[in-house]
Amino acid sequence: MTSSALLAGVFDLPSTAGWRLLLFHRILPVLLWLIAAVLANRFVNWASARVTMRIDAQFAHSDSLVRSESAKHQHALIQVVSWVAIAIIYLFTSYQIVTALGVPINALVAPATIIGAALGFGAQRVVQDLLAGFFLITERQYGFGDVVNLALVGGSEAEGTVEDVTLRVTKLRNTDGEVITVPNGQVVKATNLSKDWARAVVDIPLPKTVDMGKVNPLLHRVGERAATDPRLSTLLLDKPTVMGVESIDLSQVNVRMVARTLPGKQFEVGRNLRERIVRSLATAGIDVDPVTDTVEDAAEGEVASK
Repeated sequence: MTSSALLAGVFDLPSTAGWRLLLFHRILPVLLWLIAAVLANRFVNWASARVTMRIDAQFAHSDSLVRSESAKHQHALIQVVSWVAIAIIYLFTSYQIVTALGVPINALVAPATIIGAALGFGAQRVVQDLLAGFFLITERQYGFGDVVNLALVGGSEAEGTVEDVTLRVTKLRNTDGEVITVPNGQVVKATNLSKDWARAVVDIPLPKTVDMGKVNPLLHRVGERAATDPRLSTLLLDKPTVMGVESIDLSQVNVRMVARTLPGKQFEVGRNLRERIVRSLATAGIDVDPVTDTVEDAAEGEVASK
């Protein structure tokens, strides 16, 4: 008896035919399925990146200043489809590996039921995130590139530009450059600040003694000049209008000017209008800073004088 046969008898090792059977019917199929899963994963990521690049290229080579709602939705939908496709690939690969190892599927029914029940109780939030993400995408509440304000569970808020949307999370980048990851199930209210069109709102605080008959024509001229400006007019959907006195305080009045803009351009338009208004008011000799004397200040002055 050879040493290999002796070792096989002592340690109950398979024979040469058994090793071949184990290699070709067990180990090799597992390795092939793993390689196929990795290649399929890479293909899905490559295809998703290609389609996304094509959408971005169409926007870059167009005359549009902002993305269309269709392009935003397509971008978000591609990310979701690729995420779901990768999950299906690995689930199917896991099933094939278990089958290749010769593990009877019927024997896994009872343990799978127990594990599924445990995960059902422990992963309720994950399921909630997935369902919320599904309705978020299908209802087109927001998409890639939108500027949104999300009210979250607990009263907190998250605001920024949407950089990634999946069935489970939404990733925002705020004005400080920070990336905020929000589980979709935690979103109570989604305010889209760049849906179809936006509105720039400019409130001008003026002293209570200001001559409104002089201020209103001046602001109307600011709006007309803004509408005829070659650069700013491309961001405006209509001429900025003066709404009039919005509120009256003890020491000041607030005059409001509004302008309808392209999606997401309300901040740039608002800054430009404020700059124009400040220059025009300064030229006309009107002080933008409100009078700070209030009833409390007068009372404190009397106490100090005593």
